[in-house]
Amino acid sequence: MEPDLFTAAAEDRQEKDPAGSPLAVRMRPRTLDEVVGQQHLLKPGSPLRRLVGEGNGGPAGPSSVFLWGPPGIGKTTLAYVVSQATNKRFVELSAITAGVKEVRTVIDGARRASGGYGKETVLFLDEIHRFSKAQQDSLLPAVENRWVTLIAATTENPYFSVISPLLSRSLLLTLEPLTDDDLRGLLRRALTDARGLAGAVTLPEDTEAHLLRIAGGDARRALTALEAGAGSALAKGEKEITLRTLEESVDRAAVKYDRDGDQHYDVASALIKSIRGSDVDAALHYLARMIEAGEDPRFIARRLMISASEDIGLADPTALQTAVAAAQAVALIGFPEARITLSQATIALALAPKSNAAYLAIDAALADVRAGQAGAVPLHLRDGHYKGAQKLGHGQGYQYPHDLPGGIAAQQYAPDEVHGKRYYSPTRHGAEARYADVAERVRGRLRGAGGEGATD
Repeated sequence: MEPDLFTAAAEDRQEKDPAGSPLAVRMRPRTLDEVVGQQHLLKPGSPLRRLVGEGNGGPAGPSSVFLWGPPGIGKTTLAYVVSQATNKRFVELSAITAGVKEVRTVIDGARRASGGYGKETVLFLDEIHRFSKAQQDSLLPAVENRWVTLIAATTENPYFSVISPLLSRSLLLTLEPLTDDDLRGLLRRALTDARGLAGAVTLPEDTEAHLLRIAGGDARRALTALEAGAGSALAKGEKEITLRTLEESVDRAAVKYDRDGDQHYDVASALIKSIRGSDVDAALHYLARMIEAGEDPRFIARRLMISASEDIGLADPTALQTAVAAAQAVALIGFPEARITLSQATIALALAPKSNAAYLAIDAALADVRAGQAGAVPLHLRDGHYKGAQKLGHGQGYQYPHDLPGGIAAQQYAPDEVHGKRYYSPTRHGAEARYADVAERVRGRLRGAGGEGATD
């Protein structure tokens, strides 16, 4: 929507008294070169650089774009930079408060501006996933005919939340999570920049590390916490933001956890061992420590998937499905919502019946193979489709299980060296009891009546 009198007055006050604005607002980049992270989207000739007028390609004008990524990694910042740097008319709407009426007003204004004095319009639409299908449909003619160049921001997967016709007429730009190095550079710039804290306080290394954990990859959260800590330090007459001062100002204790050191592995180990021991409360405690310390949620999800196979296996065949689904969900939504998904998976795994039979089975088979017990494939199992295979005896005598009652043929499958060897020893825990019965019955059928017994 076009800025009204009150919006213009507020922006004028911010320009005259920038200190009255939040630190995160004051430190907004003024050019694309000041943007933290997202360098894969800011190369020469990229859609965003063309939107601000760099290297316009004549008839090949800039396309509408979707900016997709979790909160706090720069979607609104990129749109703000475009608004400051472009020579085009810039209009901002939020899907939370706007509707079709507001969209049509912007489109009508864009057509008048283009026809009246050749001014192109850039429309920034935040939270576009909140628009209904009908509301998104209202954007189609303007995007298709380039009456506006759309910059749409979303935290949800556009392939699920945006209509296909609109997505197909735009470029999808995926924003990558900000790294600790990205945020560290931003914090240090905010400490010294005249628009920021202008050297009023310093930030020791341990306090900076805690700030990075609090931020969790969110630049806005990092600057907000820094401003709170700086305010507390200055109020106490201190020139340094100590760890204690920061803890007091943001009400977040510093978790003793080094993502690259012993704590990383010790707490992760304790999480898995608590799940293995079926102590759901201890498992949730260690999960909370990892989350609070800013651990990568994808790392936690990977550990849960391993646990589902190593410690639960076929005692609960749904455990792996739960862990994989959790990992996929975590990759899509990120923190803070991912904490709920990880909690659900951790609880399910901790309370599931346990079996390490699958883990022991493959390791036992690998041990035999590594010891040289990998004999020739029995002749009747070898490939008999190529020319000359029958002369070698390949495939002769093979019984097709689907032609037999019960679908099981009493024939040898393993090489002679390991024939009759048992690798899988199922437990009687949970659903694996059924697999134990099936395995015993099938082994008997494979041996045939009066056949040789299996060996351990």
